[in-house]
Amino acid sequence: MSFTTNIKNEILNNEYPRSELITELSAIINIGATIEKDKFSLYLENIGVSRRIYKLIKDLFNTEVEITKEKINRLNKNYLIHINIEDKNKKILKALNIINNGGNRKRKPSEYMTDNIEEKKSYLRGAFLICGSINDPSTSRYHLEFIIDNKTTAEFINKLLNELNYNSKVLKREKHYMVYLKESEKISDFIKLLNAYNSLFYYEDIRIYRDHKNMTNRLNNCEQANIDKIVFASNEQLENIRKLREMKDFDLLDDKIKEICIYKEKYKESSMEELANIISHETNTKITKSGINHRFRKIKEIISQNEKL
Repeated sequence: MSFTTNIKNEILNNEYPRSELITELSAIINIGATIEKDKFSLYLENIGVSRRIYKLIKDLFNTEVEITKEKINRLNKNYLIHINIEDKNKKILKALNIINNGGNRKRKPSEYMTDNIEEKKSYLRGAFLICGSINDPSTSRYHLEFIIDNKTTAEFINKLLNELNYNSKVLKREKHYMVYLKESEKISDFIKLLNAYNSLFYYEDIRIYRDHKNMTNRLNNCEQANIDKIVFASNEQLENIRKLREMKDFDLLDDKIKEICIYKEKYKESSMEELANIISHETNTKITKSGINHRFRKIKEIISQNEKL
């Protein structure tokens, strides 16, 4: 069973007030239904969502609903659930704010349908049930999407999400529009909005593990970068000491320059901080990393001046 199916099954087990159920059903019918003059119908693969739509229409409008199962793949035994409503269809569509008084189709509801936060959540819940999906964080990247045929409806869903600070975007595809989120924290917040807490705990466990793993990788990369930096600097220092010995009479050099050359050649793999500690300990004369760096800069200056001659 997919992660999205688990989330939807959790939603189906929750109870909501009648007003929120009407808003939820409005989103489902608006996005998922084919509306004709004397009826409207839906095709779904999720049996649980099909049962919920069937029950909502019957309970909220006390009407007859025809539901049938159609096989679409004999080998995999896949079915489409067909929900057909002919009785009171115009009354239902008007109540759900999907057609206006003149019987014309509306692609987004009037403002009163999503006037408060709970109604916004209910509309988004209905949208997710009919056309939403979330990638399993254990097998793929973080991604939540709604696949919607109509541009106006897609922009309305995007508007609701952004009114709740989800930072969603709309992308045009060949035959539909995709409203999507990619921020892991925002997706987590959306699962919480759906009251799918078991799925939320699963998602957060995976997210924490992946974040920890990524942090460990970043630290390892930083550590390796520091090692590479030290090796590069150390090789450059040794090369400069070699050049200095070839250019100048070593015995005539300043004592501090000679000292740093001798210790660096003795402790070839040491960093400047390690070299400072070694010299301080063996000579009983305190020298800092900055002091070591200053001496190596002096060596570079000597080489540079000599090369200009």
